[in-house]
Amino acid sequence: MRKKRERCSNNFLRSQDIEEYHTAYAIDFDDTDIDTFIARRPDGLAFDQEKNLCVFLEYMRAMDTNEDWAEKKEQEKNDRYSSHLGFINHLSHREKSGWKASQTNFTTGVRGSLHTNQFLTRLESLGVKNKNTREAIRNRTVQKTLSMSDMILKFFFIALNSKTDWTLQNPPTEIVNKNMERFNLHLQPPRT
Repeated sequence: MRKKRERCSNNFLRSQDIEEYHTAYAIDFDDTDIDTFIARRPDGLAFDQEKNLCVFLEYMRAMDTNEDWAEKKEQEKNDRYSSHLGFINHLSHREKSGWKASQTNFTTGVRGSLHTNQFLTRLESLGVKNKNTREAIRNRTVQKTLSMSDMILKFFFIALNSKTDWTLQNPPTEIVNKNMERFNLHLQPPRT
């Protein structure tokens, strides 16, 4: 454990703080759990310095075939970061910093579904006060989700209907685009 403490001492999180937190709340853990705890990262972070609030942002897509698709995915993400939020709140209380941590999820179904009121309310809670801006973000989110699904389906179709030897290689962008013109799909050249 000493070796792990030395390695983590340069990181933002110290393993002794993590151990203290888990012990204080009787959470079972071992050395690999500490590594996993340190390595886990949310999709984004938002800070409100006036309210001393740190918000974990999670963006996720889920298969939207069942009625409770969004709730299940959100519960999965909430469970994933609950100990991290607890840890931040624990340290804040111990250090008397006044900071609090929470989590905001944005869940979109792979077929473009989302819970509109919930999505808009969460944007507003993050400071997007303009109604038109919130609507534009919602529309763009659905549009991008559908566009991504469309692209995945096109690649799947191409892979099914093409010789598999070229799909396993990394051909030049020009060749790929030439072969995919009939599908109206073009790759951008890599940025250098």
